[in-house]
Amino acid sequence: MEAVLEKKRKVPAVPETLKEKRRNSAELKVKRFREKFALKRLQKAPRKLIYEKAKYYHKEYRQMYRREIRMARMARKAGNSDMPAEPKLTFAMQIRGINSVSPKVRKVLQLLRLCQIFNGTFVKLKKASINMLRIVEPYIAWGYPNLKSANSSSTSAAMEKSVRRELP
Repeated sequence: MEAVLEKKRKVPAVPETLKEKRRNSAELKVKRFREKFALKRLQKAPRKLIYEKAKYYHKEYRQMYRREIRMARMARKAGNSDMPAEPKLTFAMQIRGINSVSPKVRKVLQLLRLCQIFNGTFVKLKKASINMLRIVEPYIAWGYPNLKSANSSSTSAAMEKSVRRELP
């Protein structure tokens, strides 16, 4: 009777192929972990450099912005009129519909990528683009963004586009 119970209790041997599969998967897991760790270490150095560069640019722009404010205050105090540098970028937004407008205005709005009400675009200011803005001025609102608002709006637009993208 005891011999029968011992036969039932005996665990069947694990097949060699299964043992080999387990051993290979364990080795593969260790190998992948090491590769991942090495890749992370390689990616850290450029990331640090990029961070330092961004920090430097942030500091530089902040100093420039503060310097402009300080100079304007000093000029006001002295009674001079300080002429700030001409802006190079503007933000334009369509605020009126284009029903029954001239073809020239319609074409300029298309060139500025303002095809719908409340669409907005950044426009680089040149003589031609200023003339275009003057042509469509009754239909748009435009102004000069500062660096902070330009950066935040461009990154939020990029995030919105990435959220809308369909993933496979």
